[in-house]
Amino acid sequence: MKPKRFVDLSIALESDLPSDPPGMIPKVDYSDHALGSEGMKNYFPGITQEDLPAGLGWAVESVSLTTHSGTHLDAPYHYHPTMDRGKPSLTIDEIPLEWCFHDGVLLDFRHKADGERITALDVEKELKRIAYEIKPFDIVLVQTGADAAWGTPQYLLKGCGMTRESTLYLTEKGVKVVGIDAWSWDRPLPFLAQEFKERGDSKVIWEAHFAGIEIGYCHMEKMANLSAIGQPHGFTVCCFPVKIKRASAGWVRPVAIVYED
Repeated sequence: MKPKRFVDLSIALESDLPSDPPGMIPKVDYSDHALGSEGMKNYFPGITQEDLPAGLGWAVESVSLTTHSGTHLDAPYHYHPTMDRGKPSLTIDEIPLEWCFHDGVLLDFRHKADGERITALDVEKELKRIAYEIKPFDIVLVQTGADAAWGTPQYLLKGCGMTRESTLYLTEKGVKVVGIDAWSWDRPLPFLAQEFKERGDSKVIWEAHFAGIEIGYCHMEKMANLSAIGQPHGFTVCCFPVKIKRASAGWVRPVAIVYED
């Protein structure tokens, strides 16, 4: 089969968008070609603007981010120091590359309300609807529709989310990488916080993330454009993360590769 389409499943990193909590909002400072001509004088002593094409130099950006800014891949180390019931958790630079290039599966839960749970039974029903059986190393993408609110403060409250049981439903079948088009693989944090406040049940705290303590796995967060894939399976996902030593996550530009028959 030949690739028919390459579908970008990431959001663009932009400066000062209010779609992250305070302290996590990316900042991008731009140095244009005019400023770059001044900077080049430090590397080429004696040059003048007349020595440069149209008097212009290089453009450069300075970026302030967390490893969880923008579309990113979380490593098991993000969730806990151990995974697989006691083994040291993998950091992002230790993630096997073969985890990040496999058949993709798209599960559509856009009918669910913001803050609603995606249960193991929900996943099972959706797989039955699309007539698909999970294989080891499939990359499972969860569509909530939250990406429509990207760029607004409401994004932090948008989308349903996975639970411990639904996450383990996938990882027990050999899934190593998953992804979601919302801020978190779990339900939005304000919903979890409110539920904990009302019920005092610590099991709701970051339950889908903490499932990685039992079986190590990675998940992508802040994905987008999942509808453009156009089919629930029969495509490949490529999602190699940036290699950051001992980090809990790495930025990623996931791509769905859709094939022609």
